[in-house]
Amino acid sequence: MVVTICIGSSCHLKGSRDVIAILQRLVLLHGLSDQVELTGSFCMGECEKGVCVKVNDELFSVTPATAESFFNEHILGRI
Repeated sequence: MVVTICIGSSCHLKGSRDVIAILQRLVLLHGLSDQVELTGSFCMGECEKGVCVKVNDELFSVTPATAESFFNEHILGRI
């Protein structure tokens, strides 16, 4: 599974660095490094929605406060 986190300026200001750190920690905690590939991307064109995160081809808006529930639902829930 490929999870792409926007690191463009708007998403950076909205906490993309924190979202990345949380998702990295959760991937390691659950031993999913061989199943989940975290990648970065510049602007995904949805700047007003917060930190854009794409799982395969589906786009989500994630904040540092919702990153763990996002992980549980959309990453763990698909494995």
